[in-house]
Amino acid sequence: MLNSDGGLRLWIIPRYVDVRAALSDRRFAQDVRRAQALADSRVQGVNLGTEITHMLSSDPPDHTRLRRVVQAAFSRKRVDAMRPMVERITHELLDDLDAAAARHTARTTTATVDLVRDFAFPLPILVVCELLGFPPEDRDLYRKWSTAIVTQAGDHAAFLRAVQEMGAYVLALADRRIRRNDRPADLLTELMAARERGELTDDEIVGMVALLLIGGHETTVNLLSTSCLALLRDPGQTAWLRADLTRMPRAVEEFLRYDSPICMATTRFTTEPVDVGGVEIPQDEFVLLSLGAANRDPARFQDPDRLVLDRGDAGHLAFGGGIHRCLGALLGKLETEIALTALLARYPAMTLACPERDLRWRNTMMLRGLEALPLTLHR
Repeated sequence: MLNSDGGLRLWIIPRYVDVRAALSDRRFAQDVRRAQALADSRVQGVNLGTEITHMLSSDPPDHTRLRRVVQAAFSRKRVDAMRPMVERITHELLDDLDAAAARHTARTTTATVDLVRDFAFPLPILVVCELLGFPPEDRDLYRKWSTAIVTQAGDHAAFLRAVQEMGAYVLALADRRIRRNDRPADLLTELMAARERGELTDDEIVGMVALLLIGGHETTVNLLSTSCLALLRDPGQTAWLRADLTRMPRAVEEFLRYDSPICMATTRFTTEPVDVGGVEIPQDEFVLLSLGAANRDPARFQDPDRLVLDRGDAGHLAFGGGIHRCLGALLGKLETEIALTALLARYPAMTLACPERDLRWRNTMMLRGLEALPLTLHR
């Protein structure tokens, strides 16, 4: 249990068995409006983000309705069909890395890059742009909005600006398509059609886009950077993977467990007293489920603090569970598999271009990722 001075009391659940059970337990609710009313009754000045309506901040029946609108876009069949597109974007970004290296380090076999800025960020955001039908040239704008939204506790004014700017942008893009009778085969068009059928409101479209922009790229950005760092720390595991890159799907499952890109699930609250491992959490209490701690629980995973790419245990909770399990899990794993395979194949060796102690981690409770990852690439 955590209660900062003058703040909201939170219960933290870290053990695997308890986190897994809580993820599917409807007594841990996520309706953000009910949660906000509860928070307001306890302390002043706590904002839980009621300005955005999306699946992660809703319970059934709203959650069921919202998820139904988009779940087909993330089916295995649809995700598998995205493979050529993800491969194309991946190799284009690596070509850009090569071109930049050639311009700045002529006649040498090494180049220093920031893997986050130059590869891990643009890859998933360009995939999301194609999925939604958004202009890729605005990708830095999407990143700015995403960062402001996921770090709302630090600067609520920036959070509000991001929500307002994103809402105006999305609805203007949708309205422009309607005026031009331009309806390409992308997810924004599907959301517009759902609005016309009375299944979504404007606010829900904006919330859905916000969730897809954030969930669709934040997880992969973090996973790519932390996976590369884990490989740099462990030459033995790197050699095992390089020996046969078809092992990558197994490795990705271990990367997800070892350094979970979403380390804390979204805040829940109890609708009645709940016994968790012999401890009763009273009704109307706020609860955090630590996915990162659960994935390092020695009661569930043998030698959990060691990277074992051939672990063969995909029981991690990196994508959550229950009705709120990450909708884009298959796409995130596909992107990471393709990206890491191509990166390791093109660059036989990579080294960290700074001391590890100088690396900066993102300042957010929910996400586990690097601000930057400077690498020296050896061809």
